[in-house]
Parts: sequence; structure tokens; C-alpha cells
Amino acid sequence: MSCRLPQGIKAGGKNESTQGDKMMRCSLTDKSVALLLLLLVACSAPSPIKPVNATADGIAIKGYDPVAYFLEHRPMVGSRDVEYAWQGVTWRFVSAEHRRLFQEAPGRYAPQFGGYCAYAISQGTSADIDPGSWTIVDDRLYLNLNPDVQRLWQQNQAVYIEKARANWPGLIGNPAPGK
Repeated sequence: MSCRLPQGIKAGGKNESTQGDKMMRCSLTDKSVALLLLLLVACSAPSPIKPVNATADGIAIKGYDPVAYFLEHRPMVGSRDVEYAWQGVTWRFVSAEHRRLFQEAPGRYAPQFGGYCAYAISQGTSADIDPGSWTIVDDRLYLNLNPDVQRLWQQNQAVYIEKARANWPGLIGNPAPGK
């Protein structure tokens, strides 16, 4: 790949009005440019996220009890003594009763979009959550990154839910048919 210098600029950096060195070799070769483009494409192509957002030690929704959002109407930290493994992660509960309800109907109590920030999913990306930033819409639990994102989410929930539902399959590596 060659780079043109403006007329009168020599490759050595001195301004002269000779016709001699109007062209110079750039330090990037064609192979280097191809490798750089490949890296840019690879870095910009998102890799699928895990279906359930979990801590490094495999705990779903940062150890909060998903059933408590529905029955207690608030986030509550679950107990290490009351756990249940589902979808490859560990879910914690405040009571054996909450665990039993979850075991019977996990899809009813588990947060939407794997417990990732619902607003982020609506934007085609993923983000962690603050268990205190939550909403139940049409009997479904949605979590968000923080209170500011929660307020943004609440301004247009129906649209964001629709967008998130459309984006979710592709984010976990199951693109919708025809895409």
C-alpha cells in the first residue's frame, strides 16, 4: 500500500519543491491492513451472552430471591441454605416455600432476558443489574442496571419490552429465523 505525500514534501520530512520523492512506502503492508480489518470486524461482532446473568461463582441475580419480587413486593437477598439449580446457575431464596414455588414454575418467577438489564437488551446489548432496580409488567419481572436506567426504562416500557424481545434471541446466539 502506498501513500502519497503532498507535492513539495519529501519522505525525509523536508519541504522541497522537487519531483523526486512524491511517493513513499507506508509502514502498513497489505497483509497488515487485512489483519487490522479482520481484528476490527472480530471485535465489533458481539459474542453471544450466557442465557442467565450470574456472578463469577454462578449465582443468579446476585443472590436475590426472584419470588420475593412477586410475593413480598421488594428485593430480598436469598439464603445460601435455600438454593436451587436451574439453567446452569444457582438461585437463592429466603424460604423453602419460595424455592418450592420457583421449582414448580421457574418461568413465572425468573426475570426476563436472563436477568440482564432489560433496557440494555432493548438496545441490542447486555448489562449487569442492580437488584433494587426492578419492575413487574404483565406479571413478568424486569431488572435494570441502576435507578437512572430504571427511570428511562419506565418512560416507554412497552416499546422497550418489544425491542428487547426481538433482540434477545440474537444476543444469546439464537438469531430469529431469516436473520
